Amino acid sequence: MLKRFFDNRFRILFVIVTIFSVWYCDGVLSIKNDDGVMQAAAMYHQPRGTVDVVMMGSSHVHYAIDTGKLWDDYGISAYDYSAAEQPLWITYYYLKELCKSQKPKVLVLDMYSPAFQKDDYQYKWMLPNALGMRFSLNKMEMFKASVEKEHFSEFFPSFAVYHGRLSGLTADDFTYPFRKYKYLRNFKGFKPMTKVTPQTRPTITQTNSEDLTEKSALYLRKIIDYTREKGIDMYMIVTPYVVTDEQELVYNRLKEIAQENNIGFTNYNHDYDEIGLDFEKDFMDESHLNYYGADKFTGYLGKDITERFDLPDHRGDKKYKSWEENSREIKKSVSD
Repeated sequence: MLKRFFDNRFRILFVIVTIFSVWYCDGVLSIKNDDGVMQAAAMYHQPRGTVDVVMMGSSHVHYAIDTGKLWDDYGISAYDYSAAEQPLWITYYYLKELCKSQKPKVLVLDMYSPAFQKDDYQYKWMLPNALGMRFSLNKMEMFKASVEKEHFSEFFPSFAVYHGRLSGLTADDFTYPFRKYKYLRNFKGFKPMTKVTPQTRPTITQTNSEDLTEKSALYLRKIIDYTREKGIDMYMIVTPYVVTDEQELVYNRLKEIAQENNIGFTNYNHDYDEIGLDFEKDFMDESHLNYYGADKFTGYLGKDITERFDLPDHRGDKKYKSWEENSREIKKSVSD
């Protein structure tokens, strides 16, 4: 009898230790890339039903849209749910994942990737787009649309790609499992960068249009249909960067698609002066704003979306305290 008692306790202890070890090792070894992985991972830690505006698309989103400023200036509970060079087919499955726990009023969709990338399978930035999403049927559907069978094992399961981390672990990796919940709750996706790289202002003259690829057009249609099904207002944008004539052709076609579907569309590359962008000071590189440019653009975008959509001001509401913390942490990160 006594032996059975201790055997049972040992089994329970063994199960607890095993679960803890797997949880801890996964936290330590996990890739903590903030060009998509952390944006996807932190989404699961947002208070349920609190994200009013979701910003989706490429890295242009999480470099250019300061969630802390949107909160400070307008009380908007916004989240940058984006990843590097994210194609529209991944955005579609991200949107479905978000709607499992959130009921956004507005989707602001960055259209850079369909103008920049023309391949049906885009592997260069696939890992940041895939690792942060939890295992689900939705994730498997995303892989089916995004990865050819012969490449599947390169991206799934997630722990199979951790092996390269062993030689690069830091002290922060070992403490991450114990502090990640607070960090992920307060993180809203924005990645402030203070690097300054002067750019040459482009001259935009292109008025012709060029269609999207067949796959991008298909998934844009899916996104439009899904937002209508869920009662989400959609707004298509192009964040400011050093745009090219080739990309402008696609943006002109996207504007036509938006008009055909009664969806708002703004190419902010036509608003450099109104935004107040300084090409000597406000860019990190030719494709991304730095923190100073993001501050100007976010103020302009916030005014735009509050005039277009009826959005509540949540400042002072304890349920949205993590947005206050997010704003505070962003300011601290750029002042350190």
